[in-house]
Amino acid sequence: MERFGLVGLPNAGKSSLYNALTGGGALAAPYPFATKDPNIGVARVPDDRLDRLAAMSKSKKVIHASVEVVDIGGLVEGASKGEGLGNKFLANIREVDAIVFVLRAFEDDDITGPSDPLEHLRIVELELALADLETVEKRLGQAERQSKLDKTLGDEIDALRAAYESLSDGRPLYRAGLKADHKRLLAPYFLLTNRRVLAVVNVGEDALDEIDAATARVEAEFNDAGDNVEVIGMCVQLEAEAAAITDPAERAEMLEGFGLGEGALFRMVRSAYHLLGLRTYFTTGEKESRAWTFYEGSTAPVCAGRIHTDFQRGFIRAEVIQWDELLELGSWNAAKDVGKLRVEGKDYVAQDGDVMEFRFNV
Repeated sequence: MERFGLVGLPNAGKSSLYNALTGGGALAAPYPFATKDPNIGVARVPDDRLDRLAAMSKSKKVIHASVEVVDIGGLVEGASKGEGLGNKFLANIREVDAIVFVLRAFEDDDITGPSDPLEHLRIVELELALADLETVEKRLGQAERQSKLDKTLGDEIDALRAAYESLSDGRPLYRAGLKADHKRLLAPYFLLTNRRVLAVVNVGEDALDEIDAATARVEAEFNDAGDNVEVIGMCVQLEAEAAAITDPAERAEMLEGFGLGEGALFRMVRSAYHLLGLRTYFTTGEKESRAWTFYEGSTAPVCAGRIHTDFQRGFIRAEVIQWDELLELGSWNAAKDVGKLRVEGKDYVAQDGDVMEFRFNV
């Protein structure tokens, strides 16, 4: 299962956000390093399309897509040199597929540290860039020595030099405008900043009307990151309280009462999901409706393999229709009767929102 890690300074709201996402019981305390070992849980990816397909099919079971969430202990200035949880902290980040920065944007006399989200961002980015610089510097020295005997290392050395130049200035790689080939060549080193980032700007309960302004400040700071970074503003405390309400109607009423609509939590999970390059196709029937995860650009056989490897190995064809067209027609059989099911072969590239049935033989 793909995973994203919550990263930020101590008491930025990481553990509260983790609990809201996963229903977990991570300690959320107003002192540094309440989280020493990472908490790991699973967050459901909400998807109204699946719920509507399940209602159409009168499905007995509904299974949403999910991602793994890792609540990583707080980062402090000097982490790249061993301060705070130091190397243990950095090692935990290397194990996630995407990073969610949690940036505090509220005042609290009981919590030490800055309340300016841009100061949080400065410290987090600098520490991750310095840790990456150490890795790149070491590998670049090795590659340059080896290149005297191995002339095939030229492209890798070019990528490492481009990374070194950016990191030396304290600039993370997602801001460096690296070429796709350079990113690919750097991938084996699991660099902390050679991945996409979601930034959560965490405002206080008394500043809900300032969410847009606080978010805009952080977005402006990322103007050189292109589509490598997405920013979402929310009050983590309120979102966590709403997530703890089991009755959907009561939860919606609470969020609406604060003028938060559906809440930012669902938008954040969907954004993190897409940040990982993940997309969704569906299967639906009376027994079960289910969301299946695939990487953007995957072919039909690869998507079939998400259900079972036999489906991929013996793939013959897929019957495909977009979810909204199927809903309009009212049922799978109705779509078949009017010839709206497309028959696709091995080269078909799946689209987000496809509803599929596979034919296979092993």
